[in-house]
Order: sequence, then structure tokens, then C-alpha cells
Amino acid sequence: MEFMGPREEAPQEQKILCCECGTLITPNPANMCVACIRTRCDISENIPKQVILHFCRFCERYLQPPSTWILCALESRELLALCLKKLKGLNKVRLVDASFIWTESHSKRIKVNVTIQGDAFGTILQQQFVVEYTVHYQMCEVCCKQKGSDGECWRALVQIRQRTIHKKTLFYLEQIILKHNMHKDPMTIKEMEGGINFYYQAKNNARKMVDFLMAMIPCQYKTSQELVSHDIQSNIFNYKYTFFVEITRICKDEVVCLPVSVSRYLNHMSQVAICTRYLVNNIHLMDPITLKIGQLNAGQYFRDAFDAICHQKQLREFMVMNIEPIYNQDKQYGSYSHKHQLADVWVLPLNSLGTDDQENEIHTRTHLGNIIQCGDYVLGFDVAHAVVNNQVFDKIKQGQLPDIVLVKKIYPEKVKRNKGRNFRLKHLRKNSAAETVTDDGNDGDYNDFLEDLEEDPELRKNINLYKREQKPQWMADAEEVLAPKVGLEELLDDLVLDVADTDQDGNMMTDDAENAGS
Repeated sequence: MEFMGPREEAPQEQKILCCECGTLITPNPANMCVACIRTRCDISENIPKQVILHFCRFCERYLQPPSTWILCALESRELLALCLKKLKGLNKVRLVDASFIWTESHSKRIKVNVTIQGDAFGTILQQQFVVEYTVHYQMCEVCCKQKGSDGECWRALVQIRQRTIHKKTLFYLEQIILKHNMHKDPMTIKEMEGGINFYYQAKNNARKMVDFLMAMIPCQYKTSQELVSHDIQSNIFNYKYTFFVEITRICKDEVVCLPVSVSRYLNHMSQVAICTRYLVNNIHLMDPITLKIGQLNAGQYFRDAFDAICHQKQLREFMVMNIEPIYNQDKQYGSYSHKHQLADVWVLPLNSLGTDDQENEIHTRTHLGNIIQCGDYVLGFDVAHAVVNNQVFDKIKQGQLPDIVLVKKIYPEKVKRNKGRNFRLKHLRKNSAAETVTDDGNDGDYNDFLEDLEEDPELRKNINLYKREQKPQWMADAEEVLAPKVGLEELLDDLVLDVADTDQDGNMMTDDAENAGS
């Protein structure tokens, strides 16, 4: 038997007394027990106990920094995750548990009970505390664009107005805005009575739109500003800017009465003239009796502004009974139109056909000698029987006025012509309060604008026309109408989508076929 020596006992762990309460503890750098360390050390001191949450009350979404808005229900897992992400310093400790504490839904307060673990002087401590979140209202970018027209978030406003009884100029303006992509900068586009409002977030974008309008259409503008806020300490002013753009009151195919000063400026043109077109920023005028033409820019027009004495809706229909072209015309100084032909015309009002007044044909001179023939229909201004409320017109002697001023040729099969067009246009879709630009076949102003596009190639240069992909069944019958048409070489191809096209800023564009329900 071997001799076994005495068994070596394991050394006992050394103990010390807590310097605060005297409890026997294992030695640590603080020489304090866990209870005393918990009272002396706060592992949550770097974690905020009051945090702000931004909430959009229009779409009911919360802001997740830096710029994401998420939809969260009260006391949901998504909202709890969002609240914990807002806590700075939470990554330096270990999260054990988190739960909501019930609060009133209208109190704008959200309370979360958080339990964490952390190291303090070599000891693992667990602590529980409450974080209170205050809900502040802040509008998100999407709602800001939708509600910008209510005057809450926009900083610059462009108001476009025209004092006329039709919308043909506004339709033309809409198309040139789409062609040059000027619809991407506005926050909101809202159609108002007699014009359109464009709301912007920056003044520079509004100024860019005003400069574009001044270069494309004859107009003038005025500016105003409203003080929103003022910081006295830093001397910073916050303004809202408004640009009021007024388009000339003269449109295509309108009879105007020129003041004497304007008539003299245009090489003594007759005071009764016709507006032939409104290209770029000039008004093109022509004397239908002599074919003398002239142009006025916006500054010249507003210096001696004048109104139309007869709009297109006020023109009467006449039938051409006889026509004699005039080839040897005595031309004096000035510019004359080479696209028109002067002719003597005898016309008869349509309401006089089949009556005793049929023999009383009316003689006049017209500029439409190259496009009208006997039996054609024309629109004209009956000067002899019209009641005109215009001071300049009243001063003109009766011997200097023609009996009738013929304006344009019309085509009787207007319904087939409107349905049989081989092109379509795109439109700006305004907000729900102003969706009035539609092509339902009953909008007379819009159909008149489309007819002007077909009859005037110069007007089509500033507009994008798109091919109509599917031909209706009545297209073959409509093609038999003898009216000006747009050639296929002038049309553009476009993608056919089942949903409306939207740009990156939220503005929506639809074509007239979608608006018509086709």
C-alpha cells in the first residue's frame, strides 16, 4: 500500500466588505456591491428620455430619418421599431425588452418601457426606464405638393390670367408647357377661373416659368411679396412671392378695332382688322380689305391696349354666292400678306336661305379668295347690324366700315371632323379641384383649338402631336370630310400605357383619348 500524503484543499475566494453598506462581496474595481453600484451608476445616462416623433396628419405616416415616411399603427411592431431607432446611444448597451405604455390617443404622447443591460465596473447591470415620445405635426413631401395650393407650403406662385370668353389660348399654353417640360418644377398646378395657378417651392423656379411665358406668348407680369416671418436676431426675412402674368386679350380669328396710334404705327392699317395668329410673343394683325399685315409685341400692345369687338363665338354663318378674285391690287407702302388672295365676294346669311331676303346678297372684300368657292360656308362679323360697345369703334365714320368682315372658312360636317382626327394631345392633370380639361366631344373651345391646329401649320410647330393608335370604326367615314388634316409625317409615336403617365415630381399627364373614355 502506497502512502498518501495530506489532501490539498482548494483556496477559498477572497472576500471584502462593500465600502457603502458593508456587505461581504467579491473584490471589484469599485469595491461596492451590485445594489450600491446600481444606485451610484446609471447605464442609461447617455440615452435620451424624451424624443420627438414627426407625424403627417394628412397621410398618417411617421418620419423615419432622414427622409422616409412609413405608415405605422399605434402600438404596432413597426412603430416600436421606429421609436427604438430614434434612441441615440442604444447601440452601446444590450436591449433586453421594450413595450408600450398605454396613453390617450389624442395626448400626442407615446411612452415606451425599455429594459437594457450594460457593464459597470466589471459588473453586468440591468436597468428599466421609460422614454416619452412627443408627436409633432410635419407635412410630408407628397402631402406638401397636394396641399400646396392651400397656401401652406409654397413659396412662389405664378398666376396666369386672360380676360376672354374662351380657353383656346390656355389650351395652346398647356401644350407648349408640356413640350418644353415646364410642368416638372411646380409643386401643384391648379386651374382657376380665367387661368391657371402654378405653385413652386423656390422663387427661382417661378422666375424661370415667367421668363418662359414672356418668350412664348404675348403677356406682361407684375410681382408682389408677402412677409411670412422675420428673425430679429439674424435679420432674416421669409417672403411668399406672387407673379401675376396677364395674357393679351386678343386671340386668333377675332375682329379688333385698333386705336389711331396703333393704326399709324402699323403703316396706317385699317382700324378694323383681324388677328391671324399669336405665335411666339407677337400678335399678328391683317387688314382683310387690303391684305396689309403688321405685328405688335406685348409691350406695344399694353401701351395702347385694345379689345376684340367680335369673338369667334359671336360670328355669323354666311354662304358664298359669288366670288371674283382681284389680281391687280394697288399696294402702297407697308407689308402685305402673300399667303392670302384678295377677292370680291357676295354672301348671304344662312338664316336668309329660302326666304324673300335671298336676293339681297351682301358684297364685301375678303382675304380668303384662295380657299373659298361658290357654295362654301364662312364665318363673318356683320358690321352693319352689330351693336358694338367700343369708344374707338364709335368714332369711325360709317363710310370707312365694310358691311361684313369675313374671318374664316368653315366645314359643315363638323361632327365627323371632330371624331375622325388621326392625332391626339397630352394634357396636364390638375388636382381634384380643377380637373376640367377634358376631351369629351362637347367642349366647343377645345374642338375649335384642334381645328386651328389642323388649319394652321405654323401653329403646330410649337406643339407635340401624337398618333392615335387605334382607329375607331367610324374613321373611314370621317376621312371623306374635305377639311384640312395633319399629315402623318408631323405626328410622333408614343407609348400606350394602361395607366396615366406620371413624372418624377408627381404631375400626371393623360391624353385626350383617355379623358374621352376611349
